[in-house]
Amino acid sequence: MSALSSNWDRRSIFRAAAGLAAAGTLAACGGNNGRGDSSGSGKSLVQYFHAYGEAGTAQAVKRYAKAYTKADVTTQWITGSNFESKLFASLLTDQAPDLFEFHPQIQLVKSGQVADLTDVIDPVKDDFNQADIKSHTVDGKIYGVRMIDDPQFFFYRKSLLEKAGIQPPTTLDELTEAAAKLTTSKVKGLFLGNDLHAVINPLIWSAGADTLDDKNRIAYHTDGVVEGLKKMRKLFTSGDLLLDAPADFWDPSALNQGLCAIQFCGMWAMPQFQQTLGDDLGIMPFPKVTDAGRPSVYNGGWSVFVNAKGRNVEAAKEYVKWLWIDQKKYQEDWATSYGFHIPPRTSIAQSATKLKSGLPAEGVKLFDEYGHFDNIGWTQAMITATEDLFADCVRKGGDPQAALDKCDRTVNAELKKLFG
Repeated sequence: MSALSSNWDRRSIFRAAAGLAAAGTLAACGGNNGRGDSSGSGKSLVQYFHAYGEAGTAQAVKRYAKAYTKADVTTQWITGSNFESKLFASLLTDQAPDLFEFHPQIQLVKSGQVADLTDVIDPVKDDFNQADIKSHTVDGKIYGVRMIDDPQFFFYRKSLLEKAGIQPPTTLDELTEAAAKLTTSKVKGLFLGNDLHAVINPLIWSAGADTLDDKNRIAYHTDGVVEGLKKMRKLFTSGDLLLDAPADFWDPSALNQGLCAIQFCGMWAMPQFQQTLGDDLGIMPFPKVTDAGRPSVYNGGWSVFVNAKGRNVEAAKEYVKWLWIDQKKYQEDWATSYGFHIPPRTSIAQSATKLKSGLPAEGVKLFDEYGHFDNIGWTQAMITATEDLFADCVRKGGDPQAALDKCDRTVNAELKKLFG
């Protein structure tokens, strides 16, 4: 169940959220929602999910909902590239969903669009990955319940590395050298995604830096990041990167179809990789950029939120508690039966048999050792600024310091609006 399984990416939905936030406080959706109450079991709830790429996901979500007896829960399974536009357009109307999946985003909190779920999650708070709790917390209140954790790392063909006499790279320099050795007339050495956006934060982390520090100040403008940008420029111009794959990094097809030897992707695609490549498959974190850096693993994923301006807020919170707090069997099924993900609940992650051995266990180990989570204060405007930074330095060959200064101006303006 890829976290990025349609023709759009995570940043596009942040962009949609940012657009609504910029328009002012989101419109109230508390009046007649046009749905009425259920005739059989009390309240009628609607939930929005984007269409995951793996077979069985839609059926699973609807099966969970059908098992709930205190409300009739209808699932809107949004296909194609319009999940974010349909979700955020609906939130401005009386047809808004009662609950929806999304990512932690401070604009939704500050606009009052998502409900405080502290009372739902607090009794089991210690059983959640504490980084997931932190990434959903604003001013001591928890907004959203994490459903799945999706670590992202490099997948590679063992046989191709062995044939070229290459060990799995541990530094960005080694990765660049490996890409050169692995590139042939038919196969590119490395695939980082068609627009490189997926590796921006891993580059920052692997350079020993961060997006923001614990006081919400810029933490990415460092000598290590400057060095990393220069190395990425060298890699980009080497001719050893696959830049025009039929599908983006979230899809396993680039490696599975033999278009590249190493691919950046997510743990969600591990079963598909294994089905095609069998034992000829290895994984590794994003390598360290500088001597002062260390490897990194980006943790993506999806969370469930309750529409604070909906008609049935308390009923929606009860359903969230029932499914994503009480029903551990469903939570494990959702995390491990449709692609591989790590359950955010520690107790479930430790007991999930499919993650206990082999490559999945290795993925969990990398996640535990090198994982980085979203900062809820890192907004779309900031994300776009770092995308522009990459475009200026990596694609166009601009001066990293000048590009970082430009990025800083945008980020600082956002930080001032958010935190004063």
